[in-house]
Amino acid sequence: MSKTTRATQTLTAAKVAFTVHSYDYDPNAERVGLQAAEALGEEPHRVLKTLMAEVDGKPVCVVVPSDREVSMKKLASAFRGKSANMMKPADAERLTGYHVGGISPFGQKKAVPTAMEEAALAEDYVFINGGQRGLQVRLAPGDALAVLKAAAAPLIA
Repeated sequence: MSKTTRATQTLTAAKVAFTVHSYDYDPNAERVGLQAAEALGEEPHRVLKTLMAEVDGKPVCVVVPSDREVSMKKLASAFRGKSANMMKPADAERLTGYHVGGISPFGQKKAVPTAMEEAALAEDYVFINGGQRGLQVRLAPGDALAVLKAAAAPLIA
């Protein structure tokens, strides 16, 4: 497995301190983020999942703890929209250039507005997908927020 991806290149170019962690990705896992947390031996609220959604028909990226669900109402509100829905997997792959299960908010083919669950900022560190299945990057949540130019907002149900 390559540890150099568009995600890690983006973080390196931004001069952000991060470490790379690989694990055995289970394509049959019911919830990929929780499987990653277990494989890494980390608390699920520290392992953030990257989701692609649409607010009022426009693509957005959402980063939330792997053990929580996104509130569509809060998601729409975070982007000052009226309605939100999850993006179809094929559309997410086409937009980001990553495969589902390996979608990172860093280094996506097309930059889209991004929001991160504000509760994650209370953590000393978080894990976020590193751009391929079975690869996570560990970094300070404030650094992730800055690199992504993301909004911190209450997003979870």
